[in-house]
Amino acid sequence: MKDIQKVAVLGAGVMGATIAAHLVNAGLDVALLDLKIEMGGKPVNLADKAVATMKKAKPSPIFTRSWLAKIKTGNFDEHLHLLKDVDWVIEVVKEDLKIKHKLFENIVPHLSDTCLLTSNTSGIPINQLSESLPESLQPRFFGTHFFNPPRYMKLLEVIPGPKTDENTLKQFAEFGETTLGKGVVFAKDCPNFIANRIGVMAMMAVIHTMIDDQYGIEEVDKIMGPLTGRPKSAVFRTADLVGLDTFVHVSENLYEAAPNDEKRDLFKIPDFVKQMVEKGLLGNKSGSGFYKKSKSADGKKQILTFDIETLEYREKAKVKLPSIEMFKNIEDVRERLKKVSFSDDRVGKFVWKTLSEVLVYSVNRLGEVADDIVNVDRAMRWGFNWELGPFETWDALGVENVVKKLEAEGREVPAMVKEMLAKGNTAFYDHSKPEDAYYNGSEMAPVPARPNVLILDDYKREKSRIVKSSPGASLIDLGDGVLGLEFHSKMNAIGGDTIGMTGQAVKVVEEEGWNGLVVGNQGGNFSAGANLMLLLMEAQEGNFEDIDLMIRGFQKATGSLRTCKKPVVCAPYGLTLGGGCEFSIHGDAIQASAETYMGLVEVGVGLIPAGGGTKEMFLRHVYTAHKRGEKDLLPYLQKVFEAIGMAKVATSAEEAREIGFLKDTDGVTLNGDALITAAKQRVLGLAAGGYTPPEAPTDIPVLGEPGYAALKLALYMMEEGGYITGHDKTIALHLGKILTGGNLTPGQTMTEQDMLDLEREAFLRLCGERKTLERIHHMLTKNKPLRN
Repeated sequence: MKDIQKVAVLGAGVMGATIAAHLVNAGLDVALLDLKIEMGGKPVNLADKAVATMKKAKPSPIFTRSWLAKIKTGNFDEHLHLLKDVDWVIEVVKEDLKIKHKLFENIVPHLSDTCLLTSNTSGIPINQLSESLPESLQPRFFGTHFFNPPRYMKLLEVIPGPKTDENTLKQFAEFGETTLGKGVVFAKDCPNFIANRIGVMAMMAVIHTMIDDQYGIEEVDKIMGPLTGRPKSAVFRTADLVGLDTFVHVSENLYEAAPNDEKRDLFKIPDFVKQMVEKGLLGNKSGSGFYKKSKSADGKKQILTFDIETLEYREKAKVKLPSIEMFKNIEDVRERLKKVSFSDDRVGKFVWKTLSEVLVYSVNRLGEVADDIVNVDRAMRWGFNWELGPFETWDALGVENVVKKLEAEGREVPAMVKEMLAKGNTAFYDHSKPEDAYYNGSEMAPVPARPNVLILDDYKREKSRIVKSSPGASLIDLGDGVLGLEFHSKMNAIGGDTIGMTGQAVKVVEEEGWNGLVVGNQGGNFSAGANLMLLLMEAQEGNFEDIDLMIRGFQKATGSLRTCKKPVVCAPYGLTLGGGCEFSIHGDAIQASAETYMGLVEVGVGLIPAGGGTKEMFLRHVYTAHKRGEKDLLPYLQKVFEAIGMAKVATSAEEAREIGFLKDTDGVTLNGDALITAAKQRVLGLAAGGYTPPEAPTDIPVLGEPGYAALKLALYMMEEGGYITGHDKTIALHLGKILTGGNLTPGQTMTEQDMLDLEREAFLRLCGERKTLERIHHMLTKNKPLRN
């Protein structure tokens, strides 16, 4: 397969346009083509219209909106010549076989002898699509089914045609993982492939059970969300997100396309859902679906729920299922799911009835949707955001336990499961060794590796790799002389364990001959910040000396990353807020996941960054500009003040670069599972280049009293105009004092320690403010900032 650099996307509907945007995210040269139509008496390229629409889309399909300009647009009548030098053409036009065949007929003469042609179809068999293609192109034709929205959904299903070259498929799968950042699974050419086939069946099983056993919509979403390892959107909010028309189309397509499916009747759409679609109640896209945002009589926002009996909206009911509160406190999803599934209450009965249907159905689909359980589990985790795939769920519940209960209910146990147990294999997976194994239908075989993926939990199975450990953090041998500092506290919140282990990490790296250090972890988020509850308790008790010690320790920990004698690379991903951001920007380099949401958000809880974050942002912008010989430092100071004072949070790693949290030299990895590997390689590269640690600056320039006075005037005007509150101004003044040097005069300088002292002083003073404590309390109880 030729290296893929240039891609053409044919079809500028929602999927086509957003696939094009994500291909730009991946650094590819992209053309987007569609029809040219008449609108208002003028010719309009639908591709141009699609790009314009994406500029306003939320969430954005592209890492930074300015990148949309990189998409070349055109139409099928005038611009097919653009295809002559592309490496890959992906078709995303209407799900109509005749339309697709006609398009293929038109584009084939323009394709090179090495160009790949793929289809993003989800409802038309790949073998039918390939029938119209010349023999010479068929080895380079296959299905590439992206999940919506392509930027955020990890799954990419690859489906071979009848004559697809096997080596081409393998090379494309590696490209999909490494360049596109996807989790690639190999699906068979069957109706709706893997994820939609099993996922839609699971949703329909839930809906029919809800009707048959008289559960409420709110009850179902409360049960079938995070409690059972499913996303927060659960079932009905997921349907609203996808669109009820889309959901109905997929389900009806499955009913028609799978006449021999033993659960075919489940795909029949209930009458109330049909009526919702007829009324235009399509979910988020129409503003009303199973749920609807509204306002009460007193003007307060409220959520209404669709009543399947009256076919009208009603107030959202409060769910009263006491066992949910008990079960949700079990942190391990496997243990929690086992307890819930075998509970004999209203919650357990619903979970078992629906989940057991999915478990049996998934086994029965092997050989039809995929060749092995690994592809099925990955498809469901990556495509529907399940924490556990179906076969991982079998293992969590205990295969023998599930079999016993199925038999007790007089239900059929799949033959494969019986055979597996008869051979002495009591689970579908074996995690007892460093390399995972899975049951392939006859024996245990190694789980296929993914390129550059390093899973920390797998590494830690080798006890010799754990150098040091505490409840909140660990040091792990990542191989090749690279040490890893992993946070694993709840939400990866930064506390005493994290700070203490950071100091030990630096000491071990420096004294025991390591090449360098990676600061990274895997889970939901890199770190949502410091332990606010602990801080609130100390502040309410007036323990300011203890808070002072905490901040000194925090500053020392982040500072040690900067002064370490060996290279340090931080690997943030997901939420990287407050203290998590401060840790990241103190490394020699950042290797960030593309989906990194980074920000210094302390002002939202009435504070300022005091773990060296304010100082570090000043150094990397204002001080760096000064060292370059820039005379006017005010624009650089304003950038830092706005980033911190407005609590800006980047919506991607590339936006973090624009705000200033990432340097131009910092790297971005699209596939989050390969992030630790990329950070490790960065460490090795720095070490091989003859690394020397940076020196702490002692000549930091300040704008001094005139700059501080100008800032105070601006803040006074903003308060008078009602743009900020009095407490906002108080916080901003503390921040401004650090950034300008306060009472110093222009021309004077500060040391790095001077800035750290100012940070700590401001933080302590703000901890003594009643309104700051109100903000912290509000964040802890409401999970959103308070403007007081």
